[in-house]
Amino acid sequence: MTFTEVAERVWVARYEWFDVNVSVVGGERGLAVVDTHGSTAAGRAVVDDVRRLGAGEVVAVVNTHAHFDHVFGNAAFRQAYGDTLPIHAHEAAVGELAASAQRVREAYEQHDDARSAEVLATEVVAPDTTFSSASVLDLGDRALELVHPGRAHTGGDLVVRVPDVDVVLAGDVVEESAPPSFGPDSWPMDWPLALDVILQLTTPRSVVVPGHGAPVDRDFVEQQRGTLGIVAETIRDLAERGVPLDQALTASDWPYEPAWLETAVRRGYEQLPRSQKRLPLV
Repeated sequence: MTFTEVAERVWVARYEWFDVNVSVVGGERGLAVVDTHGSTAAGRAVVDDVRRLGAGEVVAVVNTHAHFDHVFGNAAFRQAYGDTLPIHAHEAAVGELAASAQRVREAYEQHDDARSAEVLATEVVAPDTTFSSASVLDLGDRALELVHPGRAHTGGDLVVRVPDVDVVLAGDVVEESAPPSFGPDSWPMDWPLALDVILQLTTPRSVVVPGHGAPVDRDFVEQQRGTLGIVAETIRDLAERGVPLDQALTASDWPYEPAWLETAVRRGYEQLPRSQKRLPLV
């Protein structure tokens, strides 16, 4: 896979498996790699691609969240660059990793897939350098800002801001190639607020790299924030009116296909405080 330079010394490679993005940011101290793909074997391929880039040695890895397609390549980078290579993540992502990895292993054990063997053979390497709200990764002549925007796609999302070139590496808090993914660890009621934080980190000239798909601009993020806000407020309205969960998807108009929102609605109902829910009318 070829890395494309989207800003000075910021490269992105878009891998076919899961259409996932891996980003590389260069500084005088070396390279920071943001996300490592979905298995040790896939991670080794990313290592080879980074080396072909010829921009320096990797001195840090950043995981944007705990899902396997972004972290299961960690072992490959430790094998290539040493056991002391720091892997940065939000503290909640470390806590979520074991459960997330177990869900993935069970799914690949139950379904025959061309990638099953390599996923099941992967050693899960957890991040070892964590923060709670914000942190700075020093690359010498530039500093990367690691920011937890709040709970969204997961409870441990982070975004990477490269301020000197106005780039934000947003992970799966922003999605381009498919609608936002509401998994069993997502926070649909909080997600719009996390996008508000990302918007505060951007300008009209920003390049925003999503977890999956092509780079986007601030307008795209604003539009996705508005749509996710509609999802959250629709869930809130239905719960306040006492609409039962099993009727919610057919009780209102949704900005995405209802089948895509089944988990979002269930998670939203679970997350609303009791004071915002009415008993269903009998």
